[in-house]
Amino acid sequence: MSADINAFLGNVKRAAVEAVAAGSPMSFLLGKVTSVSPLKVQIDQKLELIEAQLILTNAVRDYTVNMTVNHETEAAAGGSGDAAFASHKHSYTGKKAYTVHLGLKPGEQVLLLRTDGGQKFIILDRLEALA
Repeated sequence: MSADINAFLGNVKRAAVEAVAAGSPMSFLLGKVTSVSPLKVQIDQKLELIEAQLILTNAVRDYTVNMTVNHETEAAAGGSGDAAFASHKHSYTGKKAYTVHLGLKPGEQVLLLRTDGGQKFIILDRLEALA
């Protein structure tokens, strides 16, 4: 398992132990993102969570991942007519950093897990209503 997954599982386990110790077990909630900078999630009419109360998984945030690539480019004609853009093929190898864009947007529905007796909330994923 990757370090990110191990860290996430460790957070969930720790949160479960703390919630049981506090006499308030974990529960799932639905929320709606009302702001992303700063991050705010509306749970109901009276409760809006702020950034300090939220823990994000990689499913709901932008993050960078390093990948190893080893392939050749496609041989395709094109460009602006300049000879430098003529059909060509070359290797593309090595480790490259790629950004995965999964950050939340205002209006999105999210699935949260309440922990720490209600003091912290893990945003597990975004939800999409079926038509």
